[in-house]
Amino acid sequence: NPISLNREKNLFSTMYCIVLFFIYIFAIHYTCQPMNLENTKAQMRKGILEFCILSILRSETKYASEILDSLKKSEMLVVEGTLYPLLTRLKNAALLEYRWEESTAGPPRKYYQITPQGTQMLQELNLSWKSLQKAVNSILKIK
Repeated sequence: NPISLNREKNLFSTMYCIVLFFIYIFAIHYTCQPMNLENTKAQMRKGILEFCILSILRSETKYASEILDSLKKSEMLVVEGTLYPLLTRLKNAALLEYRWEESTAGPPRKYYQITPQGTQMLQELNLSWKSLQKAVNSILKIK
């Protein structure tokens, strides 16, 4: 029946428009939210944390608390809950390795050291950092 078919087409078109409308509203809602400054700063720190950890371990082995202390001295705000999963990820990527050492002050400690692959990654990240720093400084007009 042509009339019935026409109604189905109209119903489909209406439903299609409603779905598109909700997608549009959803997109506007999430793209027009004001940026959260603290979230943006946290994302910037997370983005360079691997680079910082590899840099800290480039010349000597350290256990997690020493790595945290080095980061805190540099005013890089990191908590243990962020550090341990990152160390595990770097170890699983063969960029770090660890060894256990007995401690006179408590349980054995896990000392992390950079691997040859980690050293190569650090060199590449260092080049990328310098290039990125130069570009950002140029945009900010800093000399």
